[in-house]
Amino acid sequence: MGKYSIKDLEKLSGIKAHTLRIWEQRYGVLVPLRSDGNIRYYSDDELKKILKIGFLNQLGHKISKLAHLSEKEISDRVEEHSQHNTSYAAHVDNLVVAMIEMNEHKFETELSNCIIKVGFENCFTNIIHPFFTKVGILWLTGNINPVQEHLISNLIRQKLIVAIDNQKIIPLANRKKFMLFLPENEWHELGLLFYAYIIKKNGYKLFYLGQSVPLLDLKKVFSIHDPDFLMTSLLSFNSETSLSDFTGMLSQEFKAKKVLIMGKYANEVVKYAPSNIQFIETIQSFNAFLSDIDDMKNN
Repeated sequence: MGKYSIKDLEKLSGIKAHTLRIWEQRYGVLVPLRSDGNIRYYSDDELKKILKIGFLNQLGHKISKLAHLSEKEISDRVEEHSQHNTSYAAHVDNLVVAMIEMNEHKFETELSNCIIKVGFENCFTNIIHPFFTKVGILWLTGNINPVQEHLISNLIRQKLIVAIDNQKIIPLANRKKFMLFLPENEWHELGLLFYAYIIKKNGYKLFYLGQSVPLLDLKKVFSIHDPDFLMTSLLSFNSETSLSDFTGMLSQEFKAKKVLIMGKYANEVVKYAPSNIQFIETIQSFNAFLSDIDDMKNN
């Protein structure tokens, strides 16, 4: 069972702690528990409840009315509104609830509905990405375990692979080539898979090498396909090599090419990156990068 402080609830729900306290004291919406040290905390059930109530409140339902509804009545109203509501935040919270409950069917249904409603690219950018931000908060507060993360990551990975396979665009002979890989001991590939989808969707040639690729293997494949760009993601960076040394090594080994780096640790790369290393911060910046490639080709 999860244990959340009032500040944790604020970060996960987007509702100010001051407002949550008022809802608790005036309407009894939240029921805190106490640890052996007499410290107040809230359970998974309270988090799920506040996510649902917050969603309904944003749609105009008064807290004074919601406070008197049963758990089932609240869930039924959320389900009813979710059928027609296209709010990104609502979808994010529904995914969080499904993950906490470890309800695979509910998570996959919600994810599929998101893709249908807003499109695959919008779903990943505006729903899946914020969802993982909340997953990160759950990790930091110790309220998610590896089984939960693996479950939802695999479901999202399946959707990404299907979306990539469904891109039937055949690249032209003169199109630029991208080689995507994760460095050795890096396993978090969802972000890189999404960029693979964007690359293929835009008609570029794609070589996707996947997780934990040793440098020696990368060089061998590079010598065969000679890509124009290499792209990688640094989310956990478990290498024994320092980040600056790793970046320098990539720059030197592939000095005639542009190396694109994304992910949490990529931000640090910018401080000392060699000229052929480029930080990709957002999907918007990557789309701008692709537009620049096309502009250079047309000029």
